Amino acid sequence: MATNPQAMIEARELTKYYGDFVGVENVSFTIHKGEVVGLLGPNGSGKTTTMRMLTGFMPPTSGVCRIAGHDVLADSLDARRAIGYLPETVPLYTDMTVEDYLEFMGSIRGLDRDYLSRRINQVVDLCRLGTYRKSHIAKLSKGYRQRVGIAQAILHEPQVLIMDEPTIGIDPIQVVETRQLIKTLGEDHTILLSTHILPEVSLICQRVLIIHDGALVAEDTPANLAHRLRASDRVEAEIRGPGAAVMTALRAIPGVTNVTRTGEGDIATYNVDFRGDADPREAIGKLVIGNNWGLRKLNPLSMSLEEIFLRLTLSEEG
Repeated sequence: MATNPQAMIEARELTKYYGDFVGVENVSFTIHKGEVVGLLGPNGSGKTTTMRMLTGFMPPTSGVCRIAGHDVLADSLDARRAIGYLPETVPLYTDMTVEDYLEFMGSIRGLDRDYLSRRINQVVDLCRLGTYRKSHIAKLSKGYRQRVGIAQAILHEPQVLIMDEPTIGIDPIQVVETRQLIKTLGEDHTILLSTHILPEVSLICQRVLIIHDGALVAEDTPANLAHRLRASDRVEAEIRGPGAAVMTALRAIPGVTNVTRTGEGDIATYNVDFRGDADPREAIGKLVIGNNWGLRKLNPLSMSLEEIFLRLTLSEEG
């Protein structure tokens, strides 16, 4: 298989069976240098199994995974050197201090003592752990333990970061701060993170992979997925005017396929669906001005990630 030099994570027909049970089947995707990509799916969909195969934690039944050009099975050590891994349950030694734990993890990775000392200072600052550097991990909150897990994952300056549910089980403030940290890390690393929290992907990721029942059912940006899945595009218009007349006039615009109205009285919101080749926004503006109505809002609408996910998974189940 030819390897794209810019492809940092490659999965080709990854399949994993647990006895007769299919965990993942024929999953293929490529993540390029500098991308932050979300692996999205409900619990039990195959996200963690996929990540464990990519990190070399478990071998696939069949298929190939490459990290930074290195085959995870045939060239395991070089592949693992290129990976920073944050599992869903971070393996922390809670009787250690944060600093001692990072020193221990660096020594396991064979990092030079002087380099390790400098690098610990860097990751402690980046993960905002300075106040807790000498604290025992057992005394830290779940959110700060997660930061320690991220610190150990980036300690050796890996090219690739793989994170499994990085914000699961932490409080809302820590969730916001962890997401911001991931965005910052995305400036220097290629990142694949799994989550079942839909808004998280929209906030962090440039692209989304949707996995369902062990199969990859979609791969694209959220915007492109919305465009592909919606039979027509939509704009939202808030208009002051007589409801029945506004509805009739909007439906008469060429290319408009459907109009729905919410609200009572002379001010209401109209969702206007139209064919992809017929943007009605200028026509709506002229219509409102020509009838001496009031145009209070005119916005394009796209499918939410929740709508995309439901459309894909329900169609797969159907």
